[in-house]
Amino acid sequence: MATEPIDSNDSTAPTESTLQNVSFPSAGTTAYGYLAVPPAGHGPGVIVIQEWWGLTAHIKDIADRFARAGFVALAPDLYGGRVAHDSGEALRMMGELPTERGVELLSGAVDYLLARPETDGDTIGTVGFCMGGGFVLSLAAKDQRISAAVPFYGVNRDGVPDFSNLKAEILGHYGEDDDTVPPSSLKELRTAIESQSGIVPVLHLYSGAGHAFFNDGRPEAYHAASAALAWERTIAFLRDRLGASG
Repeated sequence: MATEPIDSNDSTAPTESTLQNVSFPSAGTTAYGYLAVPPAGHGPGVIVIQEWWGLTAHIKDIADRFARAGFVALAPDLYGGRVAHDSGEALRMMGELPTERGVELLSGAVDYLLARPETDGDTIGTVGFCMGGGFVLSLAAKDQRISAAVPFYGVNRDGVPDFSNLKAEILGHYGEDDDTVPPSSLKELRTAIESQSGIVPVLHLYSGAGHAFFNDGRPEAYHAASAALAWERTIAFLRDRLGASG
């Protein structure tokens, strides 16, 4: 994965040490995360999976946005309270979390979210960004309780997963100008999903958008028009698959 330069002293850099309000057992340990509940007090569940920076204010804000849209949103803290302050640290921390271990931790988060009294239904959706977008696909490929999967410019560090057991519908968002996840790489992903699962993914390309175009905390990467359209499509997709009031 290409590094993304960021000044650790810049005001846009993530500086939180932790943003957690729940804990739960997962993969033989105690995991933590941020839970946001909709105004109605209940709704379909959505797992929000962090970028390589960690559980930042940006990810917490996305969970809050999902809650306002009618979903019970859980953002698991895959780094156990640590947040990267520059791209080098983020790369190192991501490398310390093998894909298989991340999927184990996320499966525990699925257990927890489905067991919450606020969560409606017996399946959930997943949405993730960059590293988290890759985890969206890896988790959906293994856990049939995921019925809707939304990767934003997902990085598949170990190559394309085995989708033989996939049950989730997939909606993907990618930037046409993304050097980290180039549009040319999507052909392999689409072919693997269709040939192995029979599911036809919807993979959108956004003109003028690069990597991390949804992250409004990074003005050098944020592409407002693409982010707004991707959000609109994501909410409609999740409501259709999971059911949620506006």
